[in-house]
Amino acid sequence: MLLEIKNLHVEAEGKEIVKGVSLTIKDGEQHVLMGPNGSGKTTLAKAIMGHPQLKITEGDILLDGESIKELKPNERAKRGIFLEFQNPTEIEGLGMMNFLNTARGAVGRTQSFKEFMGEVKETSERLKIKEDLMGRSLNHGFSGGEKKKTEILQMAILQPKIAILDEPDSGLDVDAVKVVAENVSAIQKKTDAGLLLITHYSRILNYMEPRFLHIMHDGRIVREGGKELIEDIEKNGYQFG
Repeated sequence: MLLEIKNLHVEAEGKEIVKGVSLTIKDGEQHVLMGPNGSGKTTLAKAIMGHPQLKITEGDILLDGESIKELKPNERAKRGIFLEFQNPTEIEGLGMMNFLNTARGAVGRTQSFKEFMGEVKETSERLKIKEDLMGRSLNHGFSGGEKKKTEILQMAILQPKIAILDEPDSGLDVDAVKVVAENVSAIQKKTDAGLLLITHYSRILNYMEPRFLHIMHDGRIVREGGKELIEDIEKNGYQFG
């Protein structure tokens, strides 16, 4: 699958946040988007997923050559796009297992319930998610780290074609970052998904092998390259102008 973002301009509450971003993600590619707070990374991610409070004023989002910018978020999900939230929502009363089972059916996964349960068990063990959490409401009472892990569990169950992960490493200790990174890479390898990983810090990249690194500032992508950019960022910070 091919995701193309073409000269995208996005407004939030009448203010332009994304100011002409172009980006292409192909099957199996790992892309990393970095930049300081307020640079527009999360807004870009939400715009790709179709957040209703955002307005695309110029440009387009194409999936396999077809514009999706008029599609609702659930329609984009059915087309194979997945967004891991920076701050996952707690929904009391909606059981984790019911949510996962309903969601996998909604995106067209057809394995048996027994296969689904086995996949959940295997993946949650790899992610080191406590077994009792699976019997709770969605994210209710979960720590920040537990919420992040359940988002990656969702990625495993939904098997998207394009996965956008918004700071999956924030709030995690060193061991949890390694677990999340290794599981993301394993899921991507299994499904050949295109990946856009948004992060402030390079530590998660110690356990991944992204080929494409993009630096965002003031709503624009201002630098692009490979993993060699990380050393420069760690040494000099984000250099603009």
